[in-house]
Amino acid sequence: MIEHQPNIIYSTTILGIRHKGKVAMGGDGQVTMGNAVMKHKSKKIRKMHNDTIITGFAGAAADAFTLFERFEQKLERYSGNLAKVVVELAKDWRMDRYLRRLEALLAIMDKKSTFLVSGTGDVIEPDDGIIAIGSGGNYALAAARSLVKHSDLSTEKIVEEALLVTSEICIYTNNNIYVETL
Repeated sequence: MIEHQPNIIYSTTILGIRHKGKVAMGGDGQVTMGNAVMKHKSKKIRKMHNDTIITGFAGAAADAFTLFERFEQKLERYSGNLAKVVVELAKDWRMDRYLRRLEALLAIMDKKSTFLVSGTGDVIEPDDGIIAIGSGGNYALAAARSLVKHSDLSTEKIVEEALLVTSEICIYTNNNIYVETL
């Protein structure tokens, strides 16, 4: 039996990489409810703001859609200034009574920046341009870092291969991989 720990999203794996001037983000398609698989081919990645930003979510789908909507509003309000938008979203998420109850994590990338945004007010920008969230996040992160360092694969292929490795380890991640690129 898996021991659940607080503040860990048990639901999926999202991986984003900025490498060799390219940006790619991917996720698996599995949707679980408790310990049952409900769907195999869900899309948890989407492009926004005239296809200049890629976002992915881990957690409750309805919560993520609420956050995507709020995120899109802030993108318009701040003219696509991604750093400003993620900080404002994190502040709202932490301070708003309704939003505070949402259980999701967002991975957000454009050609220059990579961010993780959480409901606890975290806005984290990884040093290496690689971000991974969800239950298989650490597996995907390790595989991606190794592939970036030791292979000549394209950015998109690194995302795909790292997620496939993760699907062999994490029971909340399947091998129906969807990847978007900028």
